[in-house]
Amino acid sequence: MKAPQNTDTTETPAAAQQDNPADPILRRLATRAMGLTGADIERIVREARLKARRGKRSINYKDIEGGIRGNRPPVPYDLRWRFAFHEAGHAVAHHALDLGPVRGLNIDTGEGAYNLIGFHTFGTNTRTWFENVLTVLMAGRAAENLVLKRVSSSSGGGDDSDLARATRIAFDMERTLGFGTEHPLLYRPHRDPGTILDRDAELAARVHARLEAALDRAAAILRRRRPTFHALAKALFDAQAMDENAVLQILRDGDPPP
Repeated sequence: MKAPQNTDTTETPAAAQQDNPADPILRRLATRAMGLTGADIERIVREARLKARRGKRSINYKDIEGGIRGNRPPVPYDLRWRFAFHEAGHAVAHHALDLGPVRGLNIDTGEGAYNLIGFHTFGTNTRTWFENVLTVLMAGRAAENLVLKRVSSSSGGGDDSDLARATRIAFDMERTLGFGTEHPLLYRPHRDPGTILDRDAELAARVHARLEAALDRAAAILRRRRPTFHALAKALFDAQAMDENAVLQILRDGDPPP
């Protein structure tokens, strides 16, 4: 069986839209459905309609939410706490660095936890921005180590994992983005960073140093905002899925005074 791994989804915020009464319900459903495929959603809605038809009534929100929850096996207690701390770590670091909105968090699946994080359009592509993104990517691992005193494979294990994406960014900073500590003006792309890192020990050390610095920075942010971090993890553990408004309320409550 494949080990549970953290799956993080990033997005660039779309143009602002006017709210309507259905928005909170749709956001909650979207948060609950994070990690499901289009085919999964289609089947769940079809089954919910059938259930409503048998009851001689219209389909409602609870039918669909129940279908989503029923599609997933219960997450073991300890694993749910690990997921909650991991995702809360990402969210707190993201908010502290003012990178953009946290659209939702979900730990309601035994196959992994999910977050939907947006990025502001300003400030991108600078050295500081890339270092901030590295910090957010490493924050889940930092959170596990800070609270649970040991890390799991939730940060790695796949090409879309936290460690994979962080390694790629750090690699590109050294070789293609002009931020390298050695020959920064040389553009040296490669489709398979792992191959290059295995052959070039000095480059691997520089990339790893960037990841260590991001990990330390993430841990420092979580220690400074420990009450907010723990409050968000507890709320996520209890709810298992939180939309943007629920997450933001806790993050804003923990913001330092101006």
